[in-house]
Amino acid sequence: MTAMREAYGHVAEKLLEFVEQRTTDQTGATMQVPARAYLDPEQWQREIDLIFKRLPLMLALTIELPNKGDYKAMEPMDIPVLISRGADGKARAFLNVCRHRAMKLLDEGTGNCARFSCPYHGWTYASDGRLVGVAEASTFGEVDKPALGLQELPCEEIAGMIFVILTPGLAIDVRSFLGGMLDDLAALRLETWYFHKTRRMEGANWKVAYDGYLEGYHFQAAHPETVTPRTPSNRAYYEAFGPHIRLGYPQHRIVELRDIPREDWGLRENLNYDFIRMLFPNFAMFLAPEMCQIAQLYPGRTPGTNVTMMSYIFPQAPAGEAERKTLDEMSDFFFDVVEREDYHMGLRVQQGLEAAPDAQITFGRNELGNQYFHKWVDYYLAGGELPEPALRDTRPEAALP
Repeated sequence: MTAMREAYGHVAEKLLEFVEQRTTDQTGATMQVPARAYLDPEQWQREIDLIFKRLPLMLALTIELPNKGDYKAMEPMDIPVLISRGADGKARAFLNVCRHRAMKLLDEGTGNCARFSCPYHGWTYASDGRLVGVAEASTFGEVDKPALGLQELPCEEIAGMIFVILTPGLAIDVRSFLGGMLDDLAALRLETWYFHKTRRMEGANWKVAYDGYLEGYHFQAAHPETVTPRTPSNRAYYEAFGPHIRLGYPQHRIVELRDIPREDWGLRENLNYDFIRMLFPNFAMFLAPEMCQIAQLYPGRTPGTNVTMMSYIFPQAPAGEAERKTLDEMSDFFFDVVEREDYHMGLRVQQGLEAAPDAQITFGRNELGNQYFHKWVDYYLAGGELPEPALRDTRPEAALP
């Protein structure tokens, strides 16, 4: 915790400097990305195959499946996935598909049961994926039950989150994948929070949507009445942990740090500055003392669409219906801000991209988080053959064509 406190204190110092000097974190040059990167069906499919199907994705919070027998069924990119907490307390992930005739076992949602029964022919599976029952077994013929359990997906639970790779048989090592971000996430103790609800949001290409989470340059123009009263526009500090980013934003109140001992600045998250914690390729989390919003973005059914699952958690469960209504109202307010302002803006960006498919998108020196993100997309699309990207390019400003 001392190291974390020191790290946060350093961020606070940089943010205060940016506010007082009217500047922001920057890299050495602008960067251009072709519009076709948001449009091309072949690149979109490669992003699904090489990024979304091969990297650990945070698919569920521990608090969504707190008890033995709890399950969550979901369909990221139309892939039916089932996460189940077995009788041994371990979380496992499977393709939500019966091994008999490929029927989907469960519709999207959550619940608790000791057995999963296929709605087509009644084959039954235990919560750990074992095939335990074949309907009318005497007439069906010989079945190798151990070989016909649910097809397991690589899965690991850590820091109150359940990560899954959507391709069977791949090795999973979330600790290595998260790197230095793990200590930060573990310190949040997400496993102690109360899970309230998830809402679905649809928008433009997944990278268009994720671009919006990566910078505060748009706050003044796009959020004049919602974000800007709390947070000044175009003031941010970025920290990279492999492909992941901890993005610091100052509040207008950050100037109050001048009246607080320097050794306490690292304790002032949400009081004088805020963090957005982002896990590549699709996770963004804003956490405050009173609530937390988690966004999980997935490519939609076409290159120009995405599906985002917005989840809301709170420090404590509501004591009654009145408190539950208050939590609903708070969740819906944050959801509406993102949908009506950010995602509506993203749909207009997508329209512009499709009108000028041969154009170039320019990211400024102050949009280094976006630059870093797109470099990591390119890195994974190249099969890791490119050098690992650096957050801050120290080369002089590149001349635009």
